[in-house]
Amino acid sequence: MKNPWIFPAAALVLGAFGGFIAGNQTSSTGTPTNDGTSAPRTRSQTRADASTSTDAKRSGSRARSTSEIFRSPGQSDRIQALMNYYAGLTPAQLEAEAAKLEDLPMAERIMASFLLFGKWAETDPTAAMAYTEKMGFTGNFIRPTVLQSWASADPAGAAKYYSENARQFTMMGMMGGGRGPMGGGGASVIASEWARQDPTAAFKWASSLSGNEKGSAMSSVIGEIASSDPKKAAGMVASMDAASQGRAYEDIARKWGAKDFTEAETWARTLPADQQEAAMASAIAGLSKDNPKLASEKIAALPEGDALNEATKTLAQNWSRENPKEAAAWVMKQGDDSAKSDAMGEVMPNWVSQDPKSALAFVNSQPAGPVRDSAASSYIMSDHKSAPAELVKVAETITDENSRNRSLGMTTMRWMQEDPDAAKGYVQSSDAFSADQKERVAAGKSLWGGGGGRRGGPPAAPAVPAAPAAPAVPAVPAAP
Repeated sequence: MKNPWIFPAAALVLGAFGGFIAGNQTSSTGTPTNDGTSAPRTRSQTRADASTSTDAKRSGSRARSTSEIFRSPGQSDRIQALMNYYAGLTPAQLEAEAAKLEDLPMAERIMASFLLFGKWAETDPTAAMAYTEKMGFTGNFIRPTVLQSWASADPAGAAKYYSENARQFTMMGMMGGGRGPMGGGGASVIASEWARQDPTAAFKWASSLSGNEKGSAMSSVIGEIASSDPKKAAGMVASMDAASQGRAYEDIARKWGAKDFTEAETWARTLPADQQEAAMASAIAGLSKDNPKLASEKIAALPEGDALNEATKTLAQNWSRENPKEAAAWVMKQGDDSAKSDAMGEVMPNWVSQDPKSALAFVNSQPAGPVRDSAASSYIMSDHKSAPAELVKVAETITDENSRNRSLGMTTMRWMQEDPDAAKGYVQSSDAFSADQKERVAAGKSLWGGGGGRRGGPPAAPAVPAAPAAPAVPAVPAAP
């Protein structure tokens, strides 16, 4: 291979985009569209139908190459043009195009590879899957895309292949924290796609599985049904094993709570006693999406515990999209410091995007402690406009050493890019950095030369909201 391929973390960045594309490859009637001539539909396609794409305006015909597409302006137009381009290729031509992807810049490579393998899996899924076997470790991050696109067009065929080659997809169950299609593994991906077309057949197939796969696949089917008919989904939970019922109840409650909280609340009270609290918390989290103030009243009845803390975090995040100042004031009235810390990590990014001065004033008004540390750290990670010299002043006030060093390290790296001399001077004068780090910076090297674990070591993931779990976007293959 000419170049190393995308890191696994990079494969997850566009997961939501990937899941949406693969999930919209069926018609409005639920019938897969696999005629080899049409591209998967996206939210932008309606606009594309109404106005001719940039490529069509220029040439009056479909683009002749990916290089031609990427020379045109407009990212959404490029995506549409790529989908149209790949839709007109035969499986053999798609394989030839896959070998050319390594010549594209990294960002374009990620986008093109997902669309290419998604289309290839619709037209010749076994060939697309076989290609991933030639790619070594990287193939592990492409197979989820191939499998989901296959299942979106032919779930029964994808299920048969999966049952005969389950070991190819072992890594899928290791990602996503056990939640969502990716976290549930290949069976969950297939079940989710199948349920969009034929819920009865999907549930029957999921019920035929065994072990953890059975529970995650059945949960995926029920989750899809709950999106449109939570009452029907609720009636199906009884056929699940006890270990999987709790997750299904929570999923149904969240979706039902967003649609009709009164009905969801009534239903939650009919559940087994040990399931009611988590289901009610999920219903409140669903309600908070559109009515956070009412959700804040309902949540007061929940007892302290993990369910309350999770609902608090979700409510705070949703409320902060409308009014972060009100959301923060509500958070600070809650009793559990851990819940408040997690919730402030969700509030601050929205607050910073709307009113950074007010967000900083809030941070500075709080007493030292874990809640302020969380707010300050999240503020620093979210503020992309303030000068690094100002942000390090905030970072220095964080009392938790790990959080402080993480925030200082991230800000200092940015400072190095904007004003190397000033940043180097700060590092040399600060006690937050080790002697080795100071030597490296003085020599013009990066702040970190290797692994973490030291004082002021590499930053961990910031306490800001992550994207919804979704199927992995592939790393791009090299020519075999």
